[in-house]
Amino acid sequence: MALNYFAPTVSIQATHYRAVPLPASPSSPEPLQATRRRLLSNATLISICAAFSISTIPIPFSAAASSRNELLEIPDSGGVKALDLRIGSGEVPLDGDQVAIHYYGRLAAKQGWRFDSTYDHKDDTNEPIPFVFVLGSGKVISGIEVAVKSMKVGGIRRVIIPPSQGYQNTTQEPIPPNFFDRQRLFTTIFNPTRLANGEASTLSTLIFDIELISLRHK
Repeated sequence: MALNYFAPTVSIQATHYRAVPLPASPSSPEPLQATRRRLLSNATLISICAAFSISTIPIPFSAAASSRNELLEIPDSGGVKALDLRIGSGEVPLDGDQVAIHYYGRLAAKQGWRFDSTYDHKDDTNEPIPFVFVLGSGKVISGIEVAVKSMKVGGIRRVIIPPSQGYQNTTQEPIPPNFFDRQRLFTTIFNPTRLANGEASTLSTLIFDIELISLRHK
């Protein structure tokens, strides 16, 4: 029997994404090692964005980016960058609302490895099961919460989540249901040797494509 997830709208259909320009690097001098890490990180993100696609026409996050399709930082987000691929026409959720989303979750490391997708989670009728959570509960990584808070129902948004707003421990949701995917995700993000080498931004940066399907006021 199919589950009722409030009032589902349309779903994401994957094809391939266009490349999204990244913000210009600072003009001030920086150590050679830091420069190398930054260039590697930016190159990884560019290659990831170039490899993804969606069947709708991208719509910028704000009017300021309308001619450039740039990822812009969400205010007071701790560095989360977003690009609206489709602006919804429904309500904007509030803290305490129960929201249902579909997502594709990718890791900036490992060539943009897709570690989880709600479209792989099927019910008894083979329909994809959305991820449902209460906004503001603190159980979901901060980057997803802050992205969803400024979306409208029906919208689709790509977000790049820095380590500080991503997984801080292995209990935060969304957690891949497959054991091996979980192990690979967390052993990459929390790799002590590479973290000690200052590679946190490469290891822990997340890329999520999120569709806000519905919400329910509590």
